[in-house]
Amino acid sequence: MTVLVTGGAGYIGSHAVLALLEAGYSVLALDNLATSSRESLRRVERLAGRQLTFIEGDIRDRQLLDKLFAEHTIEAVLHFAGLKAVGESVAEPLAYYANNVGGSVTLFQAMADAGVHRLVFSSSATVYGEPESMPLSESAPTARASNPYGQSKLVVEEVLKDLARADARWSIALLRYFNPVGAHPSGEIGEDPQGPPNNLMPYIAQVAVGKREQLTVFGADYATRDGTGVRDYIHVVDLVEGHLRALEVLENCTGAHVWNLGTGRGYSVLEMVAAFEAISGKRVPYTLQARRKGDVAECWADPTKARKELDWQARCGLEEMMADTWRWQSKNPNGY
Repeated sequence: MTVLVTGGAGYIGSHAVLALLEAGYSVLALDNLATSSRESLRRVERLAGRQLTFIEGDIRDRQLLDKLFAEHTIEAVLHFAGLKAVGESVAEPLAYYANNVGGSVTLFQAMADAGVHRLVFSSSATVYGEPESMPLSESAPTARASNPYGQSKLVVEEVLKDLARADARWSIALLRYFNPVGAHPSGEIGEDPQGPPNNLMPYIAQVAVGKREQLTVFGADYATRDGTGVRDYIHVVDLVEGHLRALEVLENCTGAHVWNLGTGRGYSVLEMVAAFEAISGKRVPYTLQARRKGDVAECWADPTKARKELDWQARCGLEEMMADTWRWQSKNPNGY
């Protein structure tokens, strides 16, 4: 089977491409390289011992998409492409809606015209808004997100649900991620943010490797174990395995299906810092600052539905997440 992976050179996309190649799929990786590197896919090919087809391009380019679908027998799409920095989305909402919503709609139109109806969409737990109770199951209500990034994910989910209701040929997985961390155990591919990291783990790792002076912890007065925010962190290798399981399950069902991809356990920011220091042997200095608007105190998944319906569950523990993050960062202090 040939799978098109949009955003295939990115952090999660590159790990997904590797997992697909190792599982025997043929892969077309589409990426505009705006926030990623071609080098990630060169390393993926070396790790897999197989080649992929790379296309530098944008999901908003309908002519390019039509050409891809015409020239290749694509049977399914894994859709990762999009902008993902929360703070940037607040400052530049039009760019986020144009890329994440407009680009997605263009992709879905091209798929429909090409007769390709199997899709795994990279969504986010941000679609739950500011929930009142934990853990979060798929039946929890969605809500307007506190930033355009999260809202763009929710809008695309609604588009896909409408699409599945309108046309019974569609088989769609809406995978709501919690907090992806870690790297491939080889240390060859990992998270390589452009500019200051927007997520906790790459920031911790860059402080440990000496690239940044200290970590800023936003909020130390939450009603949590140590006052800092609690999140569900999932190893990226576990995360992409969930995509392959969803891809397989979609072969035998239609409609739009929602699955949480998380571990079911939350860790605080300071617990993550301590765990990383223990594994790396490096000190991670930090300062405590006021809460950021829109951040919730606690957020973790109820992964029961994915376990039952996808036969999937996260297997990597916190130590493995930390060790693989540090291996990647120490081998690649300046990224790709």
